[in-house]
Parts: sequence; C-alpha cells; structure tokens
Amino acid sequence: MSNRLFDASVAPATVPEAEAGGPWAYLWWLARIRPRPLLLAALLGVLWMVPLALIPLVLGRAIDEAGAATGQTGLYLWSLVALGLGVLQAVAGAGLIQAAVGAEAHALSVTHRVLVRQVVRLGATLRGKARSGDVAASASADVESIGNAFEVVGRTIGAVVAAVLVAVTLTLPSPVLGLAVLIGVPAAVLGIGPLLRPLQERDEAQREQMGIATSQAGDIVAGLRILRGIGGEARFAERFRRTSQQVRRAGESAGRMEAWLQAAGVFLPGLVTVGIVWLGARLALNGTITAGELVAFYGASAFLTLPVSTATEAAETLSLAKVAAGRVCTLLRLTPETVRPEDPAPLPAGALALADAGTGVQAAAGRLTVITAPADRVGGLADRLSRPGAHPDGGPCAVRIGGVPLDRADPDELSARLLRSGPADILFSGTVREELTGGSARPPEALDRALSAADATDVVEALHGGLDAWLDEGGRTLSGGQRQRLVLARALLAAPDLLILEDPTASVDAHTEARIVERVAALRAGRTTVVLTDSPLWRAAADHVVRLDAEPAAGATDRSAGVPS
Repeated sequence: MSNRLFDASVAPATVPEAEAGGPWAYLWWLARIRPRPLLLAALLGVLWMVPLALIPLVLGRAIDEAGAATGQTGLYLWSLVALGLGVLQAVAGAGLIQAAVGAEAHALSVTHRVLVRQVVRLGATLRGKARSGDVAASASADVESIGNAFEVVGRTIGAVVAAVLVAVTLTLPSPVLGLAVLIGVPAAVLGIGPLLRPLQERDEAQREQMGIATSQAGDIVAGLRILRGIGGEARFAERFRRTSQQVRRAGESAGRMEAWLQAAGVFLPGLVTVGIVWLGARLALNGTITAGELVAFYGASAFLTLPVSTATEAAETLSLAKVAAGRVCTLLRLTPETVRPEDPAPLPAGALALADAGTGVQAAAGRLTVITAPADRVGGLADRLSRPGAHPDGGPCAVRIGGVPLDRADPDELSARLLRSGPADILFSGTVREELTGGSARPPEALDRALSAADATDVVEALHGGLDAWLDEGGRTLSGGQRQRLVLARALLAAPDLLILEDPTASVDAHTEARIVERVAALRAGRTTVVLTDSPLWRAAADHVVRLDAEPAAGATDRSAGVPS
C-alpha cells in the first residue's frame, strides 16, 4: 500500500481551526478533517474480523459434509473456503495495523500542531491562564490518549459488523440460538456501561493530580539553585513527595476501576458463551441441530468474546480520550490578550517613541529612557507598555507607540519592532549560537557586538565549544548573572526599534553593570531603549529619567533640558 496513504503530516498552514466546543466535537473534528485513515481502518477491520467469525461456521459445515454419504467433495470444498478465509484475514490484519497506526498518527500530529499553535498564539499570557503542568500533560498524556482512541476504531467497527453477522447466521439453522446471541451479546456490552462513568471520573482526578505534580516538578527544577542556596531542598522534596503520593493514590483508584472493567469484559461474554453452548448441546441431543452446527455454534459463541472484549477496550479508550479531549479543549478555549484590530494602523519607520498618558511615561524616539518605579509596579508597568491586552479598565488604550495606540498596531509588526526582555525570559536547550540568533542568519560582527555590550563574551569563551556549546534547558549549568547576560545579548542582537528592559543587570556586580550600561547605551544609540530599574548607573547614563511613585501619577526629569518634564 502507498506510504502516502498513511502519511499523517499536515502542513501547519493547512490545519484548520479546531472545534473546541467540547470533547466529542473535537474528536469528531479530528475525524472529519482527514477521514481516509479511519475509513480504511474500518474497512480492513471488517475484512479482518468477519473471516474470523465465519471460520467456525465453515468448519461446522465441513464436519456435516464429512459425515454425509455424498463423498469427500463437500469436505474439501469447505476446507478450501476456510483456508481462503484464513488468508484473507491475515492480509487484512497486516493492512489494518498500518491503517490504524496511520489514523493514530493523524490524531497525534494534528493535536500536537493545534496545541503548539495555541501556545504560540497565547504567548506570554499563557503563564497566567494555565498551569505549566497542564500544558505539559496535554502535550504528552492527553495527545497519546486521543491517538489511542483513533487506533481502536477500525477493530471496533469490524467487531460490531462481525457480531451482527454471526448473530444473523446463527438464526438461520436455529432461531432460538440466534435470538440468544442477539440478546446475550448486547446485554454483555451494556453490562459494562455502569463502570464507565466511575472510570472517567477517576481518570479525570488522576489527570488533575498529574498536572499539579508536573507543575511542581518544573518549578522545583527551575529554582533548584536557589533552593540549595537557602537550604530548602528537603522541604520542597517532601512537598513533591506528598503530591506524588496523591498521584499514586489517584492512579490506584483509576486502576482498580479499570481492573473491574477488564474483569467484566471477560466474565460477561464468558457467561454468554456458556449459556449458548449449553443451549446448543440441548438442541443437538434433541436432534434439532446437527453435530456440525453444534461445533459451529460453539466456535461462534467463543468468537463472540472477541467483539465484546474489543468493545470493552473501545469503551475504556474512548472514556480516556474524552477526558483528554476535554483538557485539550480547555487550553484551546483560552483567548490571547492581544487581538488583531480590524483596521491596523502602520507604525512609522525608524526609532519609535513611547508615550503613556495613564502613567505619564514619555520615551523619546532614539533616546535611552530609564524608569524608576516601586518593585511591585515594575512587572505590571512593563506589561502595560508592551502588551495591548494589559489594559483591563476597558477604556481607550493610553499607550502610544510612534503615535499609534498600542491596541491599533498590527500585532505582527509590533512583535517585529518592539521587544520586551525581563527576568521571566528563559534560555532554551540548544547551542549558544542557536539560542542567541533563534536559528536565523546573523552577521558575526553583530553577534560579537551584542555579546560585548552584554559583557557576555567571557561567558561564551568559558563554555566548552564557545558559540557551539550546548546549553541545557533554562541554562541550568550557568549562574544567574551569566544567564542574565546571555538573555540581554539575545535581546540586543534582535535590534528592535523599541527595546524595553526590566532590571537587565540585577544579577551582576557593580563593575560588570557599569560596563554593560556604557556599552548598551553606545550600541543602542539612535534606537529607543526603555530600562525599568532603580540602578543609579543606568540613571546616570540615561537621556531621560522618569520617576514613578506608588500612585499612578508620575514625574520626570530630562538630562538634556535639566528641568522637570
């Protein structure tokens, strides 16, 4: 079969917007956007399961033909039919595996893509809208659960068709036995139903605990160096130990319910098989059915355990997929704070001026402006100056970039020309060069100037391999000051028309800070730079200083004018 048929890759630009109204809507959307793997899996599932269902009936007919006085022709004929069914089942089974994996890969790939697209769309606002553990769990466990549901579809449809076919076929020689099958098999499947709701609830509880544990683990790893410095390792380890035990207990609870479900999947169809065999034996003793038909009935009833167990597996898998899809939909329903305006206004060329009527902040184009504010206001102020969604008062946006209201600017142009860098910025895993350049081509001279301005040249030289040295996620092997200087070098290399820095030298000593201040001021000459800090070294180098107290009112002094502005 063509490999293209099972290729689940979908270009990011072609993935439509997901339906996030609910878990079933999302799963149905996944099936609709690329139905071929599922349809093929369903067809092959039928071709795989039906021969398995027919073989006992064919063998029973062969036994009757062997006992008849017409010779061995009928025996050979039905034996060849059984052989043909076996070959068909083998071929269909091989294709079913490929088709099922293709359907699973489609669900995995598309769900990963829509999650990544949503994370990118939310950007920095994701941190305040969802736990990191929930995002990580959705990208791993939830995506896998959704993929498993698509993998089982073909076998389930084949099992249902085969069970109906067996029931109809058994009805022809003995309506009583056929009726027993038609009643017993659905009853066995329905008997599993009451266990699904408790299983789903326990799966949801376990998934919630997993998200909490993953978030805690990420926070502990990110702050491990600080925890060691203050002797807090043991305390946080004990806290995580308690959380992990809650995850274990939730998993055991879900596991017990899953065990009951599996037991029911064996016991109930077994009960149906015993009943059908007993009834068939009575009919054979009475002469109502032949010996071959009795063998056929026994083989068919034994086969019916497979459709019921497949239905049990499908019910369990779909229950997990429903929980997983619900979590995915929760993330997909989060809305970014930045909304593209209907008629975006272009920003002027060159350096961009910054003005905020609400706080009184003024940053002239091409100048270095330092804002001194209480520590509890710095993060919110940086949000206000750089993010259109950080204005919850509902009135018109008071911040203007190049004379354009922040919420009127095109988000793509804004992200290309305005950059905010602060303590929340992290280093990703990869080489130092990839981390600083983001994979884009940068002239070596520009990279050297950015590293020199951030006083990070010695940091790179100290690493084995220099710019090609590998950084662990978060730069865990670096000190706080080294990480901060590399983050600053990355921001300077981007060379935005407007750069907003939050305490860019908080983790370095005074001598290093003095060099950074002098070099950044020289490198950024002609471009607008806003630094939020209370450092006297930055204030001394600034063209313009704005002092904000705890109240929204603001006052400012201009070095060039020497008078309050």
